[in-house]
Amino acid sequence: MIFYKETKFQETSIGRFPKEWNVVILEDICEKVRAGGTPLTSKKEYWNGDLPFVKIEDITLAGKYLTATKSFISKEGLSNSNAWLVPENSLLFAMYGSMGEVSINKIPVTTNQAILGIIPKDKDDAEFLYYWFSFFKPRWRKYAKPTTQANLTAEIVRNSMIPLPSKRERQEIAKVLGVVDSVIAKTGEVIAKTERLKKGLMQTLLTRGIGHKEFKDTEIGRIPKEWKVVGLGDENVAEIRSNKRISGFKRVAFIPMELIPESSIFTKYEIRSIEEVKSFTYCEKGDLLLAKITPCLENGKQGLVPDDVPNSFALATTEVFPILCKGIDKLFLFYILKFSKFRNKIIASMTGTTGRQRAPKESVEKLQVPLPPLPEQRQIAEILSTMDKKLELERNERARLERIKRGLMDLLLTGKVRVRV
Repeated sequence: MIFYKETKFQETSIGRFPKEWNVVILEDICEKVRAGGTPLTSKKEYWNGDLPFVKIEDITLAGKYLTATKSFISKEGLSNSNAWLVPENSLLFAMYGSMGEVSINKIPVTTNQAILGIIPKDKDDAEFLYYWFSFFKPRWRKYAKPTTQANLTAEIVRNSMIPLPSKRERQEIAKVLGVVDSVIAKTGEVIAKTERLKKGLMQTLLTRGIGHKEFKDTEIGRIPKEWKVVGLGDENVAEIRSNKRISGFKRVAFIPMELIPESSIFTKYEIRSIEEVKSFTYCEKGDLLLAKITPCLENGKQGLVPDDVPNSFALATTEVFPILCKGIDKLFLFYILKFSKFRNKIIASMTGTTGRQRAPKESVEKLQVPLPPLPEQRQIAEILSTMDKKLELERNERARLERIKRGLMDLLLTGKVRVRV
């Protein structure tokens, strides 16, 4: 495969493309572009049949290829609604919600009204169109109808402009991008496998420990005989740090909620002028910040304040508990609070109005947790943090590959770089 730089371009309403490429309306290269429909949910006979029924979340979870759905409808549901059977190797395009999300269905499906089924006249074009729609996704918003929630319509998508190289070049472009996608998918499989392994290790290590043969029944379940059960807020275990006013600093480290991780150990921080920080939670290096508001708590947001934080302290969002560890290893506590068995108890205590629920301080302080001897705590934390380091490397690699893919899409789908055929 040979690549070369294009020099002759044409200006179009959707950008600059090689002069020899056609720019066409989507409808002209498709057999059908049509939205689906939802059978009446009150009619039980319309549901739980044999026909896969696609919703937006199915596309979001599927990625490039959709091979399964969570919901199914019956033939009666199909006949008595606007749903229709979209043949395999068509495109499924989201008009609402996750606007512009697209997948290629590898099984015949039906869809709801928020999803367009797009059947190309040339069946080989599904791959090329998938990459074009993926590339174009950020730009759909300017074409959307200005309603409360910006939406596309079937008419807008049907009349959208598509750059069209020769059939052979379309195939070669899709092939190049497909190779990158396959590597990204393999990285994703490694991440998923490592996450499953880590979950199993957490279950074992945080309830059975390392090398124990004798166990006892406690209020938190069966644990090794030599472990204790303590309240997290007990005097010699940990405490939620009290807030503290500071003076004498013009600039400080600040940790907003978006810099508290869901899947890594340490928080990040930014430097702000002290005048910019109107309200805050005081914390110091090594403190464990635990999100207390929905949905951040449910999503697993927590992290250790890094040791390199300037002046050994930071000011964080008011929506966290800063936990100072005393007689418990901070990394061990990090994994205890990540473990659903304990975290769900805090989540269950949340109070407040829908969408603004918060966990009360007492639910953290009174949380009953296992307390192994300190050396074993550190051993357990070391094993689990090794898994996290591997996950971080793999996630960084996937992010790198995604950047490469975006760069290639920009070059190949606009013809800045051509594939010689």
